[in-house]
Amino acid sequence: MCGRFTLTATPGRLRQRFALDEMPEAMSPRYNIAPSQDVLAIANRAPRAVHPLRWGLVPSWVKDAAIGQRMINARAETLAERPAFRSALARRRCLVPADGFYEWRRQGKATKQPFHIRARDGAPLAFAGLWELWRGPDGVALGSCAIITTAANALLAPIHGRMPAILPPAAFSAWLDPSERPVGALTPLLVPCPDDWLEAFPVSTHVNSPAHDDPACLTPLDDPSARSGAVVPRR
Repeated sequence: MCGRFTLTATPGRLRQRFALDEMPEAMSPRYNIAPSQDVLAIANRAPRAVHPLRWGLVPSWVKDAAIGQRMINARAETLAERPAFRSALARRRCLVPADGFYEWRRQGKATKQPFHIRARDGAPLAFAGLWELWRGPDGVALGSCAIITTAANALLAPIHGRMPAILPPAAFSAWLDPSERPVGALTPLLVPCPDDWLEAFPVSTHVNSPAHDDPACLTPLDDPSARSGAVVPRR
């Protein structure tokens, strides 16, 4: 799954990376973005720009927005089978920019070691996502999204069995095409990214609390035992 991530890139860096038509507004760095919070996303609508969406997909046809708490991720393998995701995959796709994401590796029966995973070249990552617009009984609109996950690549597998579906820049235009797309044309994009795109390093358990959203979440942990497996030390 993908349950926490970071976004500290500057507005200019995001505009360059994602070929945005509009410059994002001033942004505060985020070190521990958690479900049910607002995230920045690029929907498949013109102009290409970042907008806040609630993390946790709320389909337009449900009665209670609380369902979004259970729909932060969407498995790539079953998107076409799930009513909550099938229509969004065809019509309402988005990219969720991130600097990196966290996963926890189980160590023993009761301990989990957090890792931060990021691009080796330091560039922002593009998580494939789905978005929806829901209106409550009072008519107030809620925009929401889910991050698509896929099987872990060789780098991530020793840490966790799932990872976000990370798209390369060459796939941005296809994913953000505003027209309805056949599901079969999109699912081949939702595969584990190459191992050499990413690096991972253990971090402090400070990140475990969603209340912590500060640079200490990224403090490297100098513990050789935590670095075992297919993990690249932080440079």
